[in-house]
Amino acid sequence: MPEASANIGVVGLAVMGSNLARNLASREGNTVAVFNRSRSKTDELVAAHPEAEFVPAFSYEEFAASLQKPRTAIIMVKAGAGTDAVIDALTGVFEPGDIIVDGGNALFTDTIRREKAVRATGINFVGAGISGGEEGALTGPSIMPGGSDESWVTLGPILRSIAAVAEGEPCVTHVGHDGAGHFVKMVHNGIEYADMQLIAEAYDLIRRGTSKTPAEIADVFAEWNRGELESYLIEITAEVLRQTDAATGLPLVDVILDQAGAKGTGAWTVQTALNLGVPVSGIAEAVFARSLSSHPEQRAVSRDLPGAEEDLEVEDADAFIEDVRLALYASKIVAYSQGFDEIRAGAAAYDWTIDLGAIAKIWRGGCIIRAQFLNRISDAYQTTPDLPVLLTAPYFVDALTRAQGAWRRIVATAAASGIPAPAFSSSLAYYDGLRAERLPAALIQGQRDFFGAHTYQRTDKPRTFHTQWSGDRTEVEAEDTH
Repeated sequence: MPEASANIGVVGLAVMGSNLARNLASREGNTVAVFNRSRSKTDELVAAHPEAEFVPAFSYEEFAASLQKPRTAIIMVKAGAGTDAVIDALTGVFEPGDIIVDGGNALFTDTIRREKAVRATGINFVGAGISGGEEGALTGPSIMPGGSDESWVTLGPILRSIAAVAEGEPCVTHVGHDGAGHFVKMVHNGIEYADMQLIAEAYDLIRRGTSKTPAEIADVFAEWNRGELESYLIEITAEVLRQTDAATGLPLVDVILDQAGAKGTGAWTVQTALNLGVPVSGIAEAVFARSLSSHPEQRAVSRDLPGAEEDLEVEDADAFIEDVRLALYASKIVAYSQGFDEIRAGAAAYDWTIDLGAIAKIWRGGCIIRAQFLNRISDAYQTTPDLPVLLTAPYFVDALTRAQGAWRRIVATAAASGIPAPAFSSSLAYYDGLRAERLPAALIQGQRDFFGAHTYQRTDKPRTFHTQWSGDRTEVEAEDTH
C-alpha cells in the first residue's frame, strides 16, 4: 500500500473532477490523491500534469491508504446511483472521523438521506455545492458545503485554498448541516435559470423593437456590464452575440436551435418552493419557458393562432433600450429576492442556520450568477438579518422606484405586441401582489368554503367560520381547515 502522503483526494476524474484535482494540487500545502473507476483516466491525468505531483491510486484500498487522517475525499461523479456506489465503497475503507464530500449536483433530500446513513458509521458526510463550471473548478469556484461542524474544521482550510476570491474573501462558507449546502446550490441554479431567461427576453425585445443585429446588441450588453447590471451572465451574453458561425457566416445565435436544455436543478427549485409554500414565480416561468421551447411539435401546430394586430414599432431606440435595461434590473432583483426567500424557508423547515448575507458574499465570485449587486444583498442582510422581504431594503426600494415606469411600459409593450416575456411579466405581477393592500384571495376562500367547506377567517373578528351554503346560508363558527 502507498504511504499516507495526501491531505485530500478526488474520486471521479471526468472534466470537473480533473480540473478540481488540478486546482487543489496547485495550492500550497495540498497533496492530492486521485482515483477513477477506469484506470485510463487516472493514468492520463497523472501523465498530462506531472507538475501536480498527484498520488495515483488504482483501488479504493490504495486510495484510502494514500490519505492522511482524517481522510478527506471529494466525490465528483454523476449524481444518482453512481454517487451511492462510490459512497458505499469509501465507507468500506474509511474509518470514523474521516470525511466524504459529494461535490456533484445532488438533490438535497438525497444528501440528507446519505448524511444520516454515513453518520451512523462514524464517518462525516458533506454535500457541497460547487458552482463555476469547468473553468471555475480549475481556477476557483464558489463552494457551498454542508455537513457537520467537525468536518468543517478539516475541510474549511482546504476549500478556502481553492475557492474563488472576491474583494479579498474566499467564496466559501459552511452553509449549514446535512443537506444545506446542496439546497443552497439548488436555489443558486434556480436563480440562474431566471437570470438567463430575463436576459434572453431583454435581447428578444431589443432585437424585435430596434432591428439591431446581434453584434450591435452585444455592444449594448457590454455597455450594461459597465454599470449596475455588471455580472458574469451579462458579460458572456455579449460574447455569444458577437460570435459568427464559421460555416454560414451568420450570427451564431441565429443558427443555434431555439430549444433550451435543462439538467433538473431549476425544476427542483420550483418543486421544493411549492412544497415550502414559497412563491418563486420568476424562477418558475424561466423553467416553464425552457419546457415550452423544447416542444417544437406543439409550437409548429400553433404558429397560425391569432396574435397581436401590429408588430412592435419603436420610435426612440435609445429610450426603449434604457427601458429594457431598467425592466431587466427590476426583474433580476425579484428573482434573487424570491431565491433568498426560498433559502430562508428551507432553513426553517429543515432546522438549518443559514447566514443569508454570507451566501450573497460567496456568490460574488466563481459562480455563474456572480454579479455586482450581490454586495448590496449582503449589506441588506447584514443590516437586517431577519429582513422579511429583500425588496424592502432601502437600496432595492430606490432601484425599483427608478425602474417602475420602464418596467411597466416594457411588460405592456410586450403583451400588446405579442412578444412572450413571461419572466418580466411574472416578476412585475409578483411585485404588485406583494404591495397590494388587498388581494382577490378573499374570493378564492369563499369559493373553497362553498364547494368544500374549507372555512375562512374574517377581517373584523377572530376565529374561523363556515357559511352553510347548501342550507340557510347562515354563518357558523367552524374548525380551521385551511
